[in-house]
Amino acid sequence: MARQPKKTSFIKNLFYRSVRLSSRLLAVFVFDLRCFGRQNCQVEGGALILSTHQSLFDPVLIGVTFNEHLNYLARRTLFKNRIFGTIISLLDAIELDRDRSGLAGLKETMKRLRRGEKVLIFPEGTRTSDGRVAPLKPGFLSVARRSAVPLIPVAITGTYEALPRGSRRPRRYPLRVTVGPAIEVAEFSELDDQEMLNLVTRRLHECYRQAQLSRR
Repeated sequence: MARQPKKTSFIKNLFYRSVRLSSRLLAVFVFDLRCFGRQNCQVEGGALILSTHQSLFDPVLIGVTFNEHLNYLARRTLFKNRIFGTIISLLDAIELDRDRSGLAGLKETMKRLRRGEKVLIFPEGTRTSDGRVAPLKPGFLSVARRSAVPLIPVAITGTYEALPRGSRRPRRYPLRVTVGPAIEVAEFSELDDQEMLNLVTRRLHECYRQAQLSRR
């Protein structure tokens, strides 16, 4: 990816911060958002943020939780909508073409990770159908290994109730985000794929349980 002109980069950064601030205010005052473990966001350099996925709200909530500028993967079809496509382009989303294996998007993901940026991935692959953590898909493993960056586990609760899959109208419901300690490269570099998948699954479930407990 070519380096962006300073003016374009400034506009995108300003837009990102404006969206993050307005989303943060809305989430806190309308949906009673509470974030836990935010000290675990402080990971120097590149990192893969691995989050549970309940709702279309989730990318926004992760962006609200982290103070850094995050990178998001977005399927190619989302860019075809003129308004939404413009918004995610200004947010510098990474286009992922699933019909063509998504290779270009994965290469761009690794490029940004190696530049020291953070990228959000939903390892379940799609939104949960019942609010619980679904089995993880192994697609993120090769990116994690080849980029050699820490993995930050994140769990969200409440967004399934606020905007479940198939629903068009959100309803007020308390939202909770828990960020777990980063999984360092040394913790997974010697593991095989199944062991690594089990490790990430355990960490995500731990975050999920903490997020649930915080709602009581």
